[in-house]
Amino acid sequence: MYAIEVRDHVMIAHSFRGELFGPAQALHGATFVVDVAFFRESLTPDGVVVDIGRASEALKTILAPINYRNLDDLPEFAGKNTTTEFLCGHIHGAMAAAARAGDLGPGGEGVSRIRVTLHESHLARAWFEAPLA
Repeated sequence: MYAIEVRDHVMIAHSFRGELFGPAQALHGATFVVDVAFFRESLTPDGVVVDIGRASEALKTILAPINYRNLDDLPEFAGKNTTTEFLCGHIHGAMAAAARAGDLGPGGEGVSRIRVTLHESHLARAWFEAPLA
């Protein structure tokens, strides 16, 4: 299995509902380092998994609507706890759609899996990984 990974970051604010979250029920900020890995069984005829530049641009485009935003104010997240795990799934869905739309350039059609990892700090991270159907 071959893979490439691109990285960016996003700065957000949000709050959580539920006693499980203790002080994180109050509005707080987070800066996430975001890694997205693309997997495929074989390389393209050009010897790549996908175009790294296009993958980087797709990630930047996906993160732009949430960067420097309070996620509590965004309609698409209404009623949701925007946990690190939840955000991994959200970004994965958008990146999978970008791959299906051809936004990764030649090779994108051969991607079999995508993994999205959000690093909360040097001590904690979460990820979501799934095949592209």
